[in-house]
Amino acid sequence: MACRSSNSEKLKYTITKWSSYSQSYPPENIYSDKPNDQSSRWSSDSNNPPQFLILKLDKPAIVESITFGKYEKTHVCNLKKFKIYGGLTEEHMIELLESGLKNDHLPEVFILRNQIDSHHFPCRFLKIVPTQAWGPSFNFSIWYVELNGINDWESVKTCMNWYHTYREREAIRLCLKHFRQRQYLEAYDALQKKTKISLEHPVLTELHDLLVCKGDYDGCEEVVSKACNDGLFDQYVSQQDYVPIWNAIQPVSKSNVINERRPGMRGGHQMCIDIHTETIYLYGGWDGNRDLADLWAYHVPSKSWTCLSRNTEEEGGPSARSCHKMCLDFERKQIFTLGRYLDASMRATENLKCDFYMYDIGSGKWTLITEDTGSVGGPKLIFDHQMVIDIEKQNIFVFGGRILSSTGCESERSSHEPVFSGLYTYHIPTSTWTKLMDDCKELRSRIGHSMLFHPGRRVLYIFAGQRSREFLNDFLIYNVDTGSIDTILDTKSDGCQPGFTQRATLDPDINEIHVLSGLSRDKDKRDNVKNSFWVYNITKNKWSCIYKNENTGQNYWTKMQHVEPVPRFAHQLVYDHVRKLHYLFGGNPGKDSLPKMRLDDFWSLKLCRPSTNHLLRKCRYLIRKFRFKEMAVTDPHEAMVYLQVQLAQTVDHNDEEEEKEFQLLASTLFKESESEDEHMRDDGDYDEKFERRTSLFDMLVNYFPDHMTQPKGNLVDLIPLL
Repeated sequence: MACRSSNSEKLKYTITKWSSYSQSYPPENIYSDKPNDQSSRWSSDSNNPPQFLILKLDKPAIVESITFGKYEKTHVCNLKKFKIYGGLTEEHMIELLESGLKNDHLPEVFILRNQIDSHHFPCRFLKIVPTQAWGPSFNFSIWYVELNGINDWESVKTCMNWYHTYREREAIRLCLKHFRQRQYLEAYDALQKKTKISLEHPVLTELHDLLVCKGDYDGCEEVVSKACNDGLFDQYVSQQDYVPIWNAIQPVSKSNVINERRPGMRGGHQMCIDIHTETIYLYGGWDGNRDLADLWAYHVPSKSWTCLSRNTEEEGGPSARSCHKMCLDFERKQIFTLGRYLDASMRATENLKCDFYMYDIGSGKWTLITEDTGSVGGPKLIFDHQMVIDIEKQNIFVFGGRILSSTGCESERSSHEPVFSGLYTYHIPTSTWTKLMDDCKELRSRIGHSMLFHPGRRVLYIFAGQRSREFLNDFLIYNVDTGSIDTILDTKSDGCQPGFTQRATLDPDINEIHVLSGLSRDKDKRDNVKNSFWVYNITKNKWSCIYKNENTGQNYWTKMQHVEPVPRFAHQLVYDHVRKLHYLFGGNPGKDSLPKMRLDDFWSLKLCRPSTNHLLRKCRYLIRKFRFKEMAVTDPHEAMVYLQVQLAQTVDHNDEEEEKEFQLLASTLFKESESEDEHMRDDGDYDEKFERRTSLFDMLVNYFPDHMTQPKGNLVDLIPLL
């Protein structure tokens, strides 16, 4: 049961405590949002943590978000990083947020953690802890703070009751864990019988009984194997970091030899993928000297390229172009393409028409849908825009891009500012364009950005890009059914910072966005292009960087040319979300010494996590390793045989660390003196056995879902040091 009000209200609070350093400005100033008042802030005279503000709400509430106001311009004292804690008392708080502020004048809103096990919990106190300012060695300043949430007492009271019950239950579970670990079994049984509260899932209770109490290692392995087969390790595996595996693709001919028939070097081209037939389509681009008009298809299973057209214009299709966009309807086998870049010398009025084409894969024919979308309610001629398709509703969405105008256009020439296109939709069955939004404050148009459509959530994800000289790092959601716009509040301050021409893909099955970075924002660094690969977990609202090519130098990349792709921008990336594979082709390596150089290499990228079978092998290795150590005390000869046969079968001999550990295990048979062996063979070794088995049990428990396990903490850790 979770209470939630659709009307989040501003919450009243007072400042009850702050750090003991002398203050430049009294903290009461942060009650008023005065962005043009230099003194309207709380500010410390030192930048040494820990410094903090504690806010006390008038009454307990569900605190949903916090807003930080700022000074009217950038300021060295703005918080680059901070943490926020919350709880019902000052003495017991949990972390609600770790994030940071941009160094600008715009207020920022952050969602605070307010749920445990899908239930809201109330707070009375919030603690803001600055950890870093934007200016090195500068003090911390907070200009304005606003809290929003639910303070309706009927709603909060329900959450309070649940929270008190939750804390009572968790306290009892901690006691149960402590009693079992200390072998106070009578107390354990009595408390469990009285409260009827379970310490853990019955599967783990069985595992503990077999392993810790009985020392039945064979039975322990059976339980773990069944748990793996039942999918109980899936959650753990899903939480592990990806490992990127790049693979250079060499096309082959029918005779199974390397085939040189493939697209040539280019950047600014377009690709799309048909996930049903596993076919990648590539069209156009710039080869360093001219725009291209060739259309290619790569069939993944046969590893072969096919040139569908050397010049699409000669076959009734679009003219040579780059910086255009394509999208594919894999249900109806249709490819749509829109937009292109024109050199300034070509921008005569008669050339500034935005043609819109459809390619039918089945017939291999092009259709000119309209000669100029700008004349029928669609976008004017644009380049570096984004285009995605909603296959279910048969809508194409086009956002952003720079509008090309004639060289002599008075409006652009007088303002010296580029003009950006807004958000449009094209309904395929009726062949009609609709303008959804102009370039505006809520949805700022741009070039070089990313836009992805999530068919399940029915939203567009829009982020990054460039407006004139400004590089954007916003992350927005546009609901295609309601037209509402929301800002994604990334709770990680060092999340993905895409540059310009980054490439993004989406996996709707696992709710992940993937971003391969492109051109650096810093023009001084563009001759040293570096790529990184980021994964954004939509459900957890969390970025993870899984790949960076930090290396430089021709010698390194000559050596690694078949291991990982050389850094680049203006490349293309497509994703097969069924088979979980990315495909990368071409791009610009950013060599100032070779400005016309473009790439024609082709790569696949698989994001790998440890498999459940790998995890099961690791569990068996741990179980048999502990069993060996126990056997080594009572029967060294039997232990040696067990080491050489049963334990050796579970070792990953490709893992240097594990292989070394395995080799050292044999030496433990000869380390114990005779007197120590005799002591260990006594009945007094039971406590040590129990502790070792408990340690192994705790290791195995980590692989099970959190809702099945015993509490993570320990009762003794709650006792303060006097």
